[in-house]
Amino acid sequence: MLLMKNNSRNSFWQTALRGFAGRCPACGAGKIFQSYLKPVEKCGKCGEALGHIRADDAPAWLTMVIVGHLLAPFLIWVPLFGRYPDYMIISVFLVATLALTLPLLPRCKGLFIALIWRFRCEGSEKT
Repeated sequence: MLLMKNNSRNSFWQTALRGFAGRCPACGAGKIFQSYLKPVEKCGKCGEALGHIRADDAPAWLTMVIVGHLLAPFLIWVPLFGRYPDYMIISVFLVATLALTLPLLPRCKGLFIALIWRFRCEGSEKT
């Protein structure tokens, strides 16, 4: 079993919500990202180091799981019961996939960065 040190300053849910909102998990005031998916080195408000935390593929995985579960029932139902041309189905689902994925991906990355920070699970990339 992996033992992790707990960051007692913030509760789990407070940290998770701050990360999902794209805010610093420590203070909740600073931003996690300097651009779409590029994390800041340090929080602009409290100075907490966040740049060394790597979420890797977890945000993309979580985004795919959420979007897939939201769209899969419609992808099954529409061809069975709907009488729409294939090009219309493909274009609608392509737009729906992009409309769900683009705003959700940075939120999932912020969530993972915040939880990695919360449980102090930084790996060997920390200098």
